[in-house]
Amino acid sequence: MEKKNVNISMFPIGEKLPEKFSQYFIGQAYLAPLTKSSELNCPISNVTFEPGCRNNWHSHTGGQLLIATGGKGYYQEKGKPAIALFPGDIVEIEPDVIHWHGAAPDSWFSHLAIETNPGNNKPMWLEAVTDEQYKKATAIVNDTAELNLSETAVKNHNKLWPGYESKTAMTDPELIKIFDNWAFDEIIAQSKIDTKIRVMMIIGSCIAQGALTEYKMFVNAALNVGVIPVEVKEILYQSAAYVGMAKVVDFLSATNEIMQERGITLPLEAQSTTTRENRFEKGLAVQKSIFGETINKMLENAPKDQLQIQDYLSDNCFGDYYTRTGLNIKIRELLTYCILISMGGTDMQVRGHIQGNLNVGNDRETLIGITTQLLPYIGYPRTLNAMNAINEVVPIKK
Repeated sequence: MEKKNVNISMFPIGEKLPEKFSQYFIGQAYLAPLTKSSELNCPISNVTFEPGCRNNWHSHTGGQLLIATGGKGYYQEKGKPAIALFPGDIVEIEPDVIHWHGAAPDSWFSHLAIETNPGNNKPMWLEAVTDEQYKKATAIVNDTAELNLSETAVKNHNKLWPGYESKTAMTDPELIKIFDNWAFDEIIAQSKIDTKIRVMMIIGSCIAQGALTEYKMFVNAALNVGVIPVEVKEILYQSAAYVGMAKVVDFLSATNEIMQERGITLPLEAQSTTTRENRFEKGLAVQKSIFGETINKMLENAPKDQLQIQDYLSDNCFGDYYTRTGLNIKIRELLTYCILISMGGTDMQVRGHIQGNLNVGNDRETLIGITTQLLPYIGYPRTLNAMNAINEVVPIKK
């Protein structure tokens, strides 16, 4: 492949690396310095790698920023899975972290290299990345290329599970091709739901369905994209009020195992804000702040021999769970909606919590968006039931 025939980004490719750098590369790379003023103290260069080219393991005493600008590439830190890189991806490399980066086997790749802390920043070159190491790191791209997955699907999947090698992709490639292109490209593009919120709601949905294997995948994904451990635990705790402790206990054990494997100290910081003496009062206040006069009507219409259930809703469901810190009220109410539509058979409660979501600021667009995001995990019947409920409670404006 000739350099002159390659145009993978808006930045120039530059010239072949000089000997002082090329000795630390396997394959051909090119360098185009983009900044000239030393007074700015911020050296930036565009580095372009031919397919299969990568640099040696190395570190920077002052760290480095990489911004992918074209093609497909990889970044890997010592002891961690490789991360596939696509245009727009940003890698923050802390000082003295040993790593390598380069192109995919079947693609040119370019990135901006930004030297941080340039006053005391020196590269520390180490051994070459062996063919075996490189092959293992790039296996996921080779697999996805054979599956004919879109770049967007691969990028969104890698954001959640960097370096993950799917066994299902090897045993059932046709299903993965259908599902991943749909769930990680088309579905995600349908709404503006934030990645963290989307993953948190899928976690709640998995609990509601008893889907432990998928739950564990998404707990790891959540922690990978910045959901904090307290938020994961709060999703799990709140779900106990809707699916029951008999189902939650297995998810609790799985969550604790994941967190301990990640070096997270348990138990986490307490989030409760109520006592046995004030939980009813505070819980009822939260109920009324969400549902207004509906709560008074529920109390008035409840048979005398079922009033204890209304009390439990106030002091346990809302007083014990909704009053906790860790998740705000908008997230908690959206989570409840996601759990209910994932369970099925909860039409009355779904309609009530659609109104509750509207009352706390989650509009029709948000409800449609998150329901669409759950479609791949709950299926069409429950999704269509949820959409019908939304249309009944908050009809679309014509």
